[in-house]
Amino acid sequence: MSEHQESIDAAMAILDDFMRSLNASDEAGVNQSFNFPHVRFTGGGDVKIFPEPGDYHLSYFRERTEADGWRRSDWDRREVIHAGPNKVHFDTQFSRYRADGSVIGSYTSIYIVTCLDGKWGIQARSSYAL
Repeated sequence: MSEHQESIDAAMAILDDFMRSLNASDEAGVNQSFNFPHVRFTGGGDVKIFPEPGDYHLSYFRERTEADGWRRSDWDRREVIHAGPNKVHFDTQFSRYRADGSVIGSYTSIYIVTCLDGKWGIQARSSYAL
């Protein structure tokens, strides 16, 4: 067992909550899975900062996925890069799917999950997805 297994478990649960909320189009749940300020580095080179809870809107995600027919996403892998008492870095890959189950694409990413004031949340994401 890792020295920081409790942190890893808490961070992994947040990644699960995020994906579940995203797939359910639950904007409040997605925001709950983040710590703020939340930062996103896109595959197109954009950097987007969401300063406060509630600043992330699913329309931001839908703008990037609507034309592809996105219906859901799933984790392909989540591997711990580094873990400490208040932060875990993950090397991840996720795939996006259409309603018929066909794959839109698979994207490697780095997720940084932090614990701020006792709350675990995704604070930064860098992916090759748009």
